[in-house]
Amino acid sequence: MSLDAWIAVGVVLTIFPLMALSRLGPDIILMGAVVVLMTLGVIDPQQALGGFSNSGLFTVAFMYVLVASIRETGGIDLIIRYVLGRPTSERGALTRLLLPVASLSGFLNNTPVVATYIPAVMSWSRRVRLSPQRLLMPLSFASILGGTITLFGTSTNLVVHGLLIERYPDLSMGLFDLAWVGIPVAVAGLAYLILLGPRLLPARGGTAKAFANPREFTIEMEVDPGGVLVDRTVEEAGLRHLQELFLVEIERAGNVVSVVGPGEQLKGGDRLVFVGTSDAAVELQQIRGLIPSRDGASSLEKEFKERRLVEAVVSNQCQFIGQRIRDGRFRTLYGAAVLAICRGGERVTGNLGQVRLQPADVLLLEARPPFIERHRQSKDFLLISELNGSARPIHEKAPLAWGILLGAVLLAAFGVLSMLNAAMLGAAMALLTGCCTVGAAKRGLDTQVLLTIAASFGVGAALQSSGAADAMAGSVLSWVAGSPWLLLMGTYCVVALLTELVTNNAAAVIIFPVVMAAAESLGVSPMPFVVAVMFAASASFLTPIGYQTNLMVHGPGGYRVSDFLRVGGGLNVLTGVIAVTLIPLVWPF
Repeated sequence: MSLDAWIAVGVVLTIFPLMALSRLGPDIILMGAVVVLMTLGVIDPQQALGGFSNSGLFTVAFMYVLVASIRETGGIDLIIRYVLGRPTSERGALTRLLLPVASLSGFLNNTPVVATYIPAVMSWSRRVRLSPQRLLMPLSFASILGGTITLFGTSTNLVVHGLLIERYPDLSMGLFDLAWVGIPVAVAGLAYLILLGPRLLPARGGTAKAFANPREFTIEMEVDPGGVLVDRTVEEAGLRHLQELFLVEIERAGNVVSVVGPGEQLKGGDRLVFVGTSDAAVELQQIRGLIPSRDGASSLEKEFKERRLVEAVVSNQCQFIGQRIRDGRFRTLYGAAVLAICRGGERVTGNLGQVRLQPADVLLLEARPPFIERHRQSKDFLLISELNGSARPIHEKAPLAWGILLGAVLLAAFGVLSMLNAAMLGAAMALLTGCCTVGAAKRGLDTQVLLTIAASFGVGAALQSSGAADAMAGSVLSWVAGSPWLLLMGTYCVVALLTELVTNNAAAVIIFPVVMAAAESLGVSPMPFVVAVMFAASASFLTPIGYQTNLMVHGPGGYRVSDFLRVGGGLNVLTGVIAVTLIPLVWPF
């Protein structure tokens, strides 16, 4: 191999462990890799930025806008309301939940589908008397399975298809071409979850149980109207730096002061809500001017327009990972106070200020209303759901939003417009009809995914132009002994393994040129291998970090890694066997 080829291979071998082990986002790592490759002369600026002109990338971006219109109009809420109902058995509940989720994920990005369903499923599980753990993991898996049915189903499908068109313009695929394999895979996967899921899924409490009783983690006191603390600030009263307690809100004359600052002046009769250990209540009782709360009802059970109670799932890219909440100045940065933490289905006890945050931790927060919109698309949180006072979307335009999406799908399916043009027209119509505001469209764009995809193209171009892809393909061929069947199985296994460790888009784009070079050397059609890359990149059931929706349900469901291995292991094998068996029958070598 040439020096450029060795550099490209070295960069790729550095990328994968960094994405698997580092807290840096995949977009940062891949953009850094592109900068290194361009600086060393392996790729030129045109190749480095080529991903930003790929049709697949822009199709993904416009589909995000269409999905935002469905979310803003409450389109998924309507389906949840009329479909879930009241099943008579656990398998009936799984059937009612999984079938519409898989169907929706065939045409919508699965992340917002799962994000919308999680709070609904948490509430629904209480009504049907099922643990949320019996439903949330199947919810994520069903969305992944549904994404394999169409080219619109996942961003990976669109991106790999964009690569295919660039390399082989005559081999473009139709919107529903994947359905020949995707439907059998989805049907078998859903049957597995419905029939075997009740035997394999855990039955612990999750966040619903952990956060059920606010009294368990709050202590409430009142300011004595005749006491020494009247008209003194929080700082002056000595309530700012308590050892195992912090003041989260003040209830005053039917209103609430949330995220209390040190300069807030205390008034007689103020009801102070502290978070901390029960043992710390003794410390409060020793402060002159504070008396036990005379009102029996918990303040957190009351609704105030100035306050929101929200659950937020900590992302693996949150800047506070590994830091103590008190040291990280969490409250100052986000304008929200941590009331409780749930980890592995159990509430974390003890002094919250000393807790070091971990990925998939579920935080119960008290925040002001703007917090939700401000941080809904934040890289620090995977999911933010409101527990009280949630504003319902305006459903009048939900049918119109669904109509626009259906129109875009039909235009692409019948070849009237390309998928890019159809998605672009649909996004424009959603904005023009008011189904989605410009602000909501901007928030709906997952810039991290888009940058990851664009940067992956630069790395893939380096492998191809430097000759590294051909050299690696030669090594692969020596292992598979010239057999296209073995190459197909190897491609599927390698991509499936990588997607469990790193982002699925990066795994697919980087492996793509290597696999194409191997197929060309064998003199066989590249199509079976292209489809294998698509399916393998979506087959992420083994770990919570393998797919974003898995990480989203990990915390609220109180799952452990062993739970994913137990349920997802069989599902991975089942879907892999079906896909590898059917792909050559639909797209012969």
